[in-house]
Amino acid sequence: MHYIWKEWKENIRGKGLWLSFGIVILVSAIILYKSTILSFDQGFYILLLTLFDSMIYFIPILCLFLGAFSIFQEKEQKTLVMLLTRKESYSSFLLKKSLAIQAVLVGPIFIWFLIYILPIKFYFQLDGKHYAVFLTSLLTLMLVFNQFGILIGSLSRSRMQIVGYAIVTWFYFFFLHDFIMLALLPYITYENVKLFSIAYFFNPLQASRVFLETGLEVYSFGHMSKLLKSFMWVKPGFFLIGNAVLLLLFSFLLAVALHRKEGSD
Repeated sequence: MHYIWKEWKENIRGKGLWLSFGIVILVSAIILYKSTILSFDQGFYILLLTLFDSMIYFIPILCLFLGAFSIFQEKEQKTLVMLLTRKESYSSFLLKKSLAIQAVLVGPIFIWFLIYILPIKFYFQLDGKHYAVFLTSLLTLMLVFNQFGILIGSLSRSRMQIVGYAIVTWFYFFFLHDFIMLALLPYITYENVKLFSIAYFFNPLQASRVFLETGLEVYSFGHMSKLLKSFMWVKPGFFLIGNAVLLLLFSFLLAVALHRKEGSD
């Protein structure tokens, strides 16, 4: 709890959290305003899909920067050295710091989208189950990229390194990963399609998007070809959970390992 309170006080004094929160509010308000011309029955689903597609352009990069600078600030202000001199291991510090960062960055967004339900009810037929699917997709995406940001902050020695690592990470998941998957398509067979599926859903953007679109019943996998059935060998929800757990654990362990290799800061 001490770490969460400390993280909250540090973030509300800075501009990063307020700027990010302001962008989310502005974009979601504009999309809602432009969606008011849609039908009462179907407009709700179009709103959620449009909102998600808009958010994934900037939510990941904002999470990468905010998570990274939160960790780097501990190094820059020498508070990390003070914390570690209390005989607390770096893994213990990073776990507490990660939980604090996640709570401070994800919490306000979660609260905003709960408030966002109120204007939605005036214009559309609200479906609580499908709105929960949207929130799960978006917040899971935030959790993963926050943790990647924490990893970047752990291994960076300067602010310019943070900028470089964050842009490369965002570029990979947003563009490069899909290009690699497209290049591999001609080599996909019934024997290796499950391996291709795992590689495809390793991208949190794709795992979240497919979970949202199937959860909103935009796409149905009821009449699939044999190859597509092998590709979707588990439900999208399991792909999303597996992706989140794997990437959160991977980025945390990598942050601890690389920090130890760097030595003391």
